[in-house]
Amino acid sequence: MQYISTRDKNTTYLASQAIAQGLAPDGGLMTPAYLPKLPGKSLSDLKEMSYQQRAVYIMKLFLDEFSVKELTEFAAAAYGPEKFDTPAVAPVSALDDGTFCLELWHGPTCAFKDMALQMLPHLLTASLVKTEEEKTVCILVATSGDTGKAALEGFKGVDGVSIGVLFPDGGVSDIQRKQMVTTTGDNVQVWAVRGNFDDCQTGVKHAFADEKFAEKLLDEYRIALSSANSINWGRLLPQVVYYISSYAELVAAGKIEAGCPIDVCVPTGNFGNILAAYYAREMGVPIDRLICASNSNNVLTDFLSTGTYDRNRTFFNTISPSMDILISSNLERLLLAITQEDSEVRGYMEQLNA
Repeated sequence: MQYISTRDKNTTYLASQAIAQGLAPDGGLMTPAYLPKLPGKSLSDLKEMSYQQRAVYIMKLFLDEFSVKELTEFAAAAYGPEKFDTPAVAPVSALDDGTFCLELWHGPTCAFKDMALQMLPHLLTASLVKTEEEKTVCILVATSGDTGKAALEGFKGVDGVSIGVLFPDGGVSDIQRKQMVTTTGDNVQVWAVRGNFDDCQTGVKHAFADEKFAEKLLDEYRIALSSANSINWGRLLPQVVYYISSYAELVAAGKIEAGCPIDVCVPTGNFGNILAAYYAREMGVPIDRLICASNSNNVLTDFLSTGTYDRNRTFFNTISPSMDILISSNLERLLLAITQEDSEVRGYMEQLNA
């Protein structure tokens, strides 16, 4: 499996390179050159598996550099009982006969980001070995609340990695702020930023795109930058797993027959969570409608309704700060999936940035 930038399909990367780098050198997002299809009877096979086994099965389709043994060890460490408070890891609960809730809050920080950020440290450290990187990796994370603590919890104490988290001052919930600033560990730093999440995210992207800064870090300190946001493919891939797993859970529980279509509703800000559901559908999961739920920062709702993406609008601080985002990074991956034209996507992002 090769990976490309959303803004340049001519340069290819291995999975380990995509995960280690986080963001493409041209500022684009690393994405698979193609989406693998689930084998014919896989949804029936998956219903008999544990969540850890499903994770190995699905991620192996994208990570051919990684052995089944490696992925099995990663899944056991990431989703074991010392991390998650239920053996199901991501159970599906019935709200009524036709409505179900995928529970993604059973991890160490009670945020759905734990589903990916307990796995990413294992993928990243293994990728650094595979790419023979003899340097410290500094993870830079912009957060609107959930990602920050989940990333800190995942990476604290990991050898060869340091992590710095930027969050908008006054723009996260009080419990999220307290979770982040009380994280222990010699390799963690947390900064409050005067601004909103988009300011944090833009700052991180600028740091990644600054070639002179990167050279200075590497030459003088042997430090390279990477990301734990969903702009990193190693963050997004584990999210694809729980959508495929949830369908298998419904089949296993007898709630639906294999092949029966379902709708998926996802509250979204940076577009990574619902994009993972889109990828699951493209891989063969019978998902009919994907419903993108927004709060008053409804830039995605307007884009999907009108076809126009306009970030020049009032920013609202709401009670759902993880959705308080006006520049949704992962939308870039959807644009490439739809247009199949890297030059077109590059033009769109240049327009948005300007």
